[in-house]
Order: sequence, then C-alpha cells, then structure tokens
Amino acid sequence: MRILVGCEMTYEFPQPTPVIATLNVHASRFSDLERPDYLITTPAVPVQGYRDSFGNWCSRMVAPAGRFKLRTDTIVRDPGGGDPEVSNAGETAIETLPSDTVLFLLGSRYCETDRLSSIAWDLFGHLPPGWGRVQAICDYVHDRITFGYEHARATRTAFDAFEEQRGVCRDYAHLAIAFCRCLNIPARYCNGYVSDIGLPLPHAPGDFAAWMEVFLGGRWHTFDPRNNSSRIGRILIAYGRDAADVPLTLTFGPNELVAFHVTTEEAPPI
Repeated sequence: MRILVGCEMTYEFPQPTPVIATLNVHASRFSDLERPDYLITTPAVPVQGYRDSFGNWCSRMVAPAGRFKLRTDTIVRDPGGGDPEVSNAGETAIETLPSDTVLFLLGSRYCETDRLSSIAWDLFGHLPPGWGRVQAICDYVHDRITFGYEHARATRTAFDAFEEQRGVCRDYAHLAIAFCRCLNIPARYCNGYVSDIGLPLPHAPGDFAAWMEVFLGGRWHTFDPRNNSSRIGRILIAYGRDAADVPLTLTFGPNELVAFHVTTEEAPPI
C-alpha cells in the first residue's frame, strides 16, 4: 500500500522568530519512503537539521516577519495490516529492563505518576500483568475521556484529564502513559500521522495524532487509547516522554497559526 502523507502550516510572525520544527517522518520508517520528505519553507530560509536526545529529526530556522509557510510531503510504503496485536506479550521486571527504557518509567511534565499512582493500582493492580492489562488501561481511558477539539488545552496534564474527563488525543495518551508508568510498565508518547483508510466515509479533516508505545515482551508495541482500535497507515514522526519533548513546532516568539492542513490518504498503486 502507498500512503501519501504531508502537512502545510502557515504562520504570521510580527518579527523574525526562531523556530524548531519536528515534522519529518521518523528514521524508523526511512526505508519505506519513496522520496525524501524535505521540509520546504516559503519564503526560503536556511534550515539546520539535528537529532534530539530521543533520535527524532528536528529542523532549526529563523522565520522572517510576515507570512511564513512550512510544508512537507512524501509517499510511504506500508504493509496495510494495521497495528499488530501480540496478546501474549508480557511485562518485564524492572531489574531486567534495558537501561534505555527506564526513562519511560519516570514521571514527566504531563504525566504525573506521583498523583496517579494510587489510582492506577486501585483500578488495574488486580489485573494479570501483560498485554491485557495495558489494553484494559486503554479501554478505561477511551471510555472516560470525551473527545473534542474544543476541549484542547496546552496545559492539561494526565491528572487534569482524569479529573475533567475531556480532551484531545494527546490527553488520552498522557493519561494512559501515566497509568502504565505507575504500574512499572515503560510507556512513551508518540505523534505522527494516522489515516482513516478502511473506515466508513465521511472522513474527518486530516490532523496529526498522538498515541503511545509500551514496552512488553522485550520490544515496543503501539497502543492508541484515543481510537482504541487498529489503524492502517500509522506513520511515526517522533517520540519522547510526553508532548513537551516532541512539539511539532516550537516557536520562540509571538505568532499566529493562520492555516493548517494535514494529509494522510491512500495513493494510487504504481
């Protein structure tokens, strides 16, 4: 399956402003790209690329005053089978976890394990460890939170989402991640493209999405508490501890996002 992915973001800046953009497909999918997903700016400005501490590809630039556009697109070859389920994947004892997973047991800016620990153990501590317990967390979060773009708030934490019972996909991910970490299961925050391929029409306007990866059975697995179902065309852009680590754009000054368009759709076969 060929999947066209891309985005176009248009800003208005009152003055020259440094920007960091994390909009390129993650290195784990590079071999699936039919062409490089170069980040194009209008007007053209010098762009410096680097990898952050998690290995995500980031681009630094200075946006000029006035209207400034960021655009990227590519075609990704995808098996088209959706998110795999490995129901027998078990949890790993803390003392035998790989060292690079331990970071994802800790509390972070949006995932307050200290405030949610007793709640997590009361809700899920009695369940058999492993895939089923993580899925139970996703089921609970999916049912507890009401989705709506009108509920979006940049400062909402996992505990806030638990109490307010509303939010957007990042809030679902933060709460599920926090519950997993409270139960000593490494979990990390992911963002990227998720398509509506295979779902009934009409499809909602394109948007970026957030989900989580959980370390079970010796490797990372995808769970999506917002949709709580397998999706075709999930294309990772970046992962980190939570949304604070992987903003799609980070702007160091006042600005207005005046246009935003995301594409994730099946491309015709060659």
